[in-house]
Amino acid sequence: MKLILSRKGFDSAAGGVPSPILPDGRLVVLPIPDARSVIPYGEITHQGEPLGPLVSDLTRGRIAPGTGAHLDPDLLSDSLPRRPGWRPLFGQMGQAQSHLRNQGVGAGDLFLFFGLFRRVERGANGWAYVRDARPRHVLWGWMQVAGTLSLGDAVPEGVEWAHDHPHCQRLDAPHNVLHLASSRLTIAGRDTGLPGAGIFPRDAARLHLTAAGAGKVSAWQLPRWFHPGEGRPPLSYHADPRRWRRHADRVELQAVARGQEFVLDTEQYPEALPWARELIAGASAAGDGSSGNGEAG
Repeated sequence: MKLILSRKGFDSAAGGVPSPILPDGRLVVLPIPDARSVIPYGEITHQGEPLGPLVSDLTRGRIAPGTGAHLDPDLLSDSLPRRPGWRPLFGQMGQAQSHLRNQGVGAGDLFLFFGLFRRVERGANGWAYVRDARPRHVLWGWMQVAGTLSLGDAVPEGVEWAHDHPHCQRLDAPHNVLHLASSRLTIAGRDTGLPGAGIFPRDAARLHLTAAGAGKVSAWQLPRWFHPGEGRPPLSYHADPRRWRRHADRVELQAVARGQEFVLDTEQYPEALPWARELIAGASAAGDGSSGNGEAG
């Protein structure tokens, strides 16, 4: 089984600002802008919060509610009105998908999505970032892969419900695929009873990748077992040993500045499985972070 740390949502390059952490702690991921998308920000809600006002206020009008949004991964059934048969899914293409393929990522593997977040508050002029709040990388969702569909010249039969997905607007792109979610999370051949896709609804220290007090968002603090010593292959794109520093109770990683998909082989890192399961189980304890869809499977 592969575990993939997947960078998704607004950041300093795509969107230009962090996604918001609302005053009540809700994590609201902002999909990146996409001129070819048929889904505008103004039609999307996340945990009941409309994205149109958030994206307009936080970008100071640079991105309007009518701008197309690249809603991917698409994990929550109530984000939009849905076609019959909808299920959570995630699209990838180009070099990033080639990396996933070369790493052997497929059915049964688990994506943990992370992005750049910062606390916000609502004032007289709408939403704004809290002045003294620093941005940080935070885990915000997950999806286990049930299967993968290649997108060629047309959307494959049987997934007409995905026609509005941004990757279905890019049928000319190389290595363009849709990864479909499992209905239930299965680890080591056992049904965990947890959903196969969902979000972490609220900010929590256990979801933070950026180390507390770090000067850079890419300065991560991870469980000690992440360290690639003893001949184990490292998290992909992080083979340089100078990026890692091991301590008695943790490991520090200087994460690469760019790159979307970082892959870890859990056969070499078996500690990753209970760690990921505990994170996902915690989503249920914090609130309903599942896809809310019984069709997936």
